[in-house]
Amino acid sequence: MIKHKSPKCEQCIIRQLNSLGELKKDELIRISECKSSKYLKRGEVLFDEGTYINGVFCIKDGVCKVTKMSTNGRDQIIKLVKKGDLLGESSLVSEEVSNLKATAINDMEVCFIPKEEIIRDLRSNTNFTMSVLKDMADTLKEADNIILGMAQKTAKQRLAETLLFLKKSYGSNDTEKPIEIELSREEIANIIGTATESAIRLLSLFKKEKLIHLKGKELFILNSNKLQQIAEGF
Repeated sequence: MIKHKSPKCEQCIIRQLNSLGELKKDELIRISECKSSKYLKRGEVLFDEGTYINGVFCIKDGVCKVTKMSTNGRDQIIKLVKKGDLLGESSLVSEEVSNLKATAINDMEVCFIPKEEIIRDLRSNTNFTMSVLKDMADTLKEADNIILGMAQKTAKQRLAETLLFLKKSYGSNDTEKPIEIELSREEIANIIGTATESAIRLLSLFKKEKLIHLKGKELFILNSNKLQQIAEGF
């Protein structure tokens, strides 16, 4: 992990992609003076389970996976956090250590804003406060959907749903272009909550049915309509 200087917050367009876009110029200038910025290589850990975050990370570039260690020793991927997202908002309202781990999937650039500075703006800027609360509510909703999906959907449905999410978040309408992040078979298995061998079999099935194409770690989505039908149980 390498520390470096990044553009000032008031000059950074990334803030327009998250709650920081609600901050006023003087608030951004103050935050810019106290933030720190870092580069991470693929596989480097941003923060681990059991550590105090005490602030918020703004993802300036790259993608990281947020995981939870299960009782069987597997890392369940809870969500993928991409460029423009904020991470660590729960530390603003909790004094507890993190129960999650964040690891870079590809090379990343992140900025860290100390908790006390964010709290200061939460108390004085209503629009910022409401935006942060909405993001936290959306995160809780995503967690509920994951739990519901694990209980009610098959691994095949969850894989189809995950592939559609990857295309929406990191892909394009061009079937000849792969999604922009490369996930290992194990990482895909950890997203859908199944054994790696099962995920490989399902991916091979989808490839045979010409729903996807695999080239090493590159993933091409070929038939979104059929994947949507599978995700919905048809």
